[in-house]
Amino acid sequence: MVCLFQNLHQNIRELGKKAVEHLHPDFPYVLCLTEYHLKYLQFEKFHIENYNLGAHYCRQLREKGGVAILFIIALSFSNIDMAQHCKEQDIEICALKLSFDTLNICILTLYKAPSRNFGSFLLKLNTVLQSLYTPKLHFIICGDININYLNESEKKNQLDKLLLSCNCISIINFLTRVQTTSATAIDNIFIDVSQLESYTVTPVINDMSDHDPQLLIISTDYSHVPIHKLKTIRKINKFTISDFIDKVSCEL
Repeated sequence: MVCLFQNLHQNIRELGKKAVEHLHPDFPYVLCLTEYHLKYLQFEKFHIENYNLGAHYCRQLREKGGVAILFIIALSFSNIDMAQHCKEQDIEICALKLSFDTLNICILTLYKAPSRNFGSFLLKLNTVLQSLYTPKLHFIICGDININYLNESEKKNQLDKLLLSCNCISIINFLTRVQTTSATAIDNIFIDVSQLESYTVTPVINDMSDHDPQLLIISTDYSHVPIHKLKTIRKINKFTISDFIDKVSCEL
């Protein structure tokens, strides 16, 4: 049996003014949102039908920003407290763990503003990854990091080197933000392709932002799972033995 896990990331650019039902028609299992521009009380009151809020971070001092992870109601999860690692604009991050079929997944959603302290971003992200990493945990790291992955750069090389410490690489090779004077891939998804071999990632056009969403679909194969067989067990004790003797005697 093959099941498909869907994870959608979008820099939404002010969630409160958007018709969120248009994010994706097929209701992905997980929605990862960046730059939703809401404060804590505003976001906790915000409702997206069929989804629960799993984790989020809101700015307290500055306007805009923020990151969040929402998931289909049927999934169970555990929130990971990222508050100590967050610094407004430098690194805004939230995370949760969930199980889907045979997968143990850790999803991290992050945002880094342009022209911020890149060294601080790397140090804090490294601390997060080292605290969470285990060989059996499947990372999905997504967000708007404001590094154009279609061009080579020192920042891209440094981030790649850091993410390789947990075997994660970028899987986005298409434009995610197209403007009048620029076309870039500053939104990204990073996974361990050695563990998640069967996957697809595609751009989604929903006209909800000047950033296009990225949809990751992971296939899980149940063909290796042993077939469950029913076994009948008879309880044997002095009472059942006595009952058995009585019933046999009636047959004689």
